[in-house]
Amino acid sequence: MTLPVAGPPSAPPIGPIVPVILSGGSGTRLWPVSRESFPKQYWPLVSERTMLEETVRRGVGAAFAPPVVVCNQDHRFLVAEQLRRAGSPGGRILLEPVGRNSAPAIAAAALLVAEDAPNSVLWMMAADHVISDSAALDAALQHAVTAARAGFFVTFGMRPTAPETGYGYIEQGEALAGLAGAHRAARFIEKPDAARAVEMLASGRYLWNSGMFVFTAATLIEELERYAPEVLAAVRPAVTGRREDLDFLRLDPTSFAISPSISLDYAVAERSARTAVVPADIGWSDVGSWGALWELGAKDTVGNVAIGDVLLEGAEDCYVRSDGVLTAVVGLRDAVVVVTEDAVLAMHRERAQDVKKVVDRLRAAGRAEAATHHRAYRPWGFYESLIQGERFQVKRIVVTPGQKLSLQKHFHRAEHWVVVNGTALVTRDAERITLAENESVYLPLGCVHRLENPGQAPLELIEVQSGSYLGEDDIVRLEDTYGRS
Repeated sequence: MTLPVAGPPSAPPIGPIVPVILSGGSGTRLWPVSRESFPKQYWPLVSERTMLEETVRRGVGAAFAPPVVVCNQDHRFLVAEQLRRAGSPGGRILLEPVGRNSAPAIAAAALLVAEDAPNSVLWMMAADHVISDSAALDAALQHAVTAARAGFFVTFGMRPTAPETGYGYIEQGEALAGLAGAHRAARFIEKPDAARAVEMLASGRYLWNSGMFVFTAATLIEELERYAPEVLAAVRPAVTGRREDLDFLRLDPTSFAISPSISLDYAVAERSARTAVVPADIGWSDVGSWGALWELGAKDTVGNVAIGDVLLEGAEDCYVRSDGVLTAVVGLRDAVVVVTEDAVLAMHRERAQDVKKVVDRLRAAGRAEAATHHRAYRPWGFYESLIQGERFQVKRIVVTPGQKLSLQKHFHRAEHWVVVNGTALVTRDAERITLAENESVYLPLGCVHRLENPGQAPLELIEVQSGSYLGEDDIVRLEDTYGRS
């Protein structure tokens, strides 16, 4: 991408564009794959890369500074690893102590960037959107950056291809003189009913609201001061009171928590006289449902998208995904079938927006499947429970090369570790034991122990727990590389 990095002759020097990626959503409409513990942006749903990795890669190059990613503190190690894989290990990761919607999140990023370069242009993106036409994106971004450097608060309006009722809309106003490709944003419209959506599509004046913005840090701060001062009043001390934790920046939780929960659209875009819109046709989707993934997926000759261990017989126009067992679908049309290791979703594609109702019912019933996966991810790798019975549990544990678990002990259980693949370095009280494939070690109740992977390949082992209580809260951490208590 060849974007300008200098403003008009009268403007102060401006550095590279700063991508700001908001990665705090839970993506419940893509349950059972996307859950609070591991939302959709961290999954490879559209390509071999995760959605966050694809988003980060849009802002890698000479025209861009390292990104700022704002995320839930529980996902910090996932974000750090995926930034590294996407070729941007120098990005800053801002941790939200609580979710407060997009305006406080982007305000924190803007205040952070403004400490050194208030005239920097920020390109705000969601971590979980798809953009398939990179050349068209480059052109639209150039228009948006130019308008932002002229003092406008710029959003991208996607040219609608259907009377979509799941998106908000922007009415396109007059062209901005001297700013090619940019228009006034006449007004913002909430998600319409079907009849109104048909009317707006036919008029040609309305664009889908993408939620993607470009502005300078100074412009955003000025507009927040004017239209949402209570947001700045809370977020400013949260940024100045931040603390560093390994590779992360933790916002002050007390200050950030008192911010209103409000979107950037409501806080600024819909109220500011400086809001502009750049119409664009960039192959955009917010991937808001399984139906959207069917539309984006590679289809067979009868319209099916099949991912994983799937067998189709007489099915048409279906989306079938299995992350678990063999899944056979016979004679269905326009269906969505999604299989994970602990849940199955089956529905008509036209009911894709109703998945959230299922999640709400699971939450109301106190079901763990609403928020957490069978597989639990940790900074060092992951584990999954294979078998659980009275006074015993069997787990599979995978440790990333070079990583290690906390130095810990348990009051209620003993453990037996059997190495399946790789090499394990085990601390057991005063002993240091190296285990290869098919070797094992016993950890009696109360012993101080730690598991490390000193090798170059993932370490995989089977853990057999036995005892009177097997909950995850029976861990006393004595030392931890990742700052957990």
